[in-house]
Amino acid sequence: MEITSSSTFTTCGMILGLAIAIIIANVQPADARAFFVFGDSLVDSGNNNYLATTARADSPPYGIDYPTHRATGRFSNGLNIPDIISQRIGSEPTLPYLSPQLTGQRLLVGANFASAGIGILNDTGIQFLNIIRMYRQFEYFQEYQRRVSALIGSEGTKRLVNQALILITVGGNDFVNNYYLVPYSARSRQYSLPNYVKYLISEYRKLLQTLYKLGARRVLVTGTGPLGCVPAELAMRGTNGGCSAELQRAASLYNPQLVQMLRELNSKIGKDVFIAANTERMHNDFVNNPQAFGFTTSKIACCGQGPYNGIGLCTQVSNLCPNRDQYAFWDPFHPSEKANGIIVEQIMSGSPDYMSPMNLSAIMALDNSTP
Repeated sequence: MEITSSSTFTTCGMILGLAIAIIIANVQPADARAFFVFGDSLVDSGNNNYLATTARADSPPYGIDYPTHRATGRFSNGLNIPDIISQRIGSEPTLPYLSPQLTGQRLLVGANFASAGIGILNDTGIQFLNIIRMYRQFEYFQEYQRRVSALIGSEGTKRLVNQALILITVGGNDFVNNYYLVPYSARSRQYSLPNYVKYLISEYRKLLQTLYKLGARRVLVTGTGPLGCVPAELAMRGTNGGCSAELQRAASLYNPQLVQMLRELNSKIGKDVFIAANTERMHNDFVNNPQAFGFTTSKIACCGQGPYNGIGLCTQVSNLCPNRDQYAFWDPFHPSEKANGIIVEQIMSGSPDYMSPMNLSAIMALDNSTP
């Protein structure tokens, strides 16, 4: 009887252990990769819904083509860039960090810390009042790691963060909603444009170094798009019916210096931690030749009012196009879901002209082959 009892106990223990292992495996597959997002409205998935700010997209017609057909806080008619990247890497969409639903095992998928209106500089977007500036996004990232440590321990959390994919999209607002926000802005009186760009790059370097210290080891860093060619700038500052020459100059100064700074950081670290995504070129492809990508226009926003539908906000009383896939821009500043898909395609498989030193597919293959 003693032998039988002992055998039964051992067998039960083995079954219980196996069951626990299966549960853990189902919660977090061996090849699962957390995904973290930092930045501005181009990648905000709804954090600003929970803040007292005018920089929000939680009312129709935003989200008209989202699977739920409801406004989620994404500045898009449907999916945004992080959503599509999540699809491509076989992951669930990351929830906004401020979402009450981001608890328990859902934390292991990652989190989106982005907030519309923010910039590299803390004084960018001051007109939007309560937004999550970059230093605060990083504080939330630290808080996130403490919460996950309570679930899987500090070593497990360190491994999850080190192996994660990270996307950071910031910088455009430092021009549109700071330097060029009003004539003779404080920053434009303080710096010439070339010196302002140098200042932004130096401040961005500090942010990325902080992100590395917080455990980031694979970071997609996007440049700005063609700032002067979005419908809002065509309407307000367009030059002879074309893009704003001054904002285009800003983008052409900023983006190459960003790529150079990322190369220097990688060289200092000794690894390709930071991956440059040439989103200016990605945008320019369909801005310059919209028909080649199935768009009828890359100048007029689908949702808006005034010239190019580029004035004011996208609201329920705005002009609204019936076929969003024919428009490169959804609202005065943000690409449509279709345009976001084109951008992500280049992030996934673009040549070195678009992704330096490698695209996301190459990164995934390399990381999956590394023990």
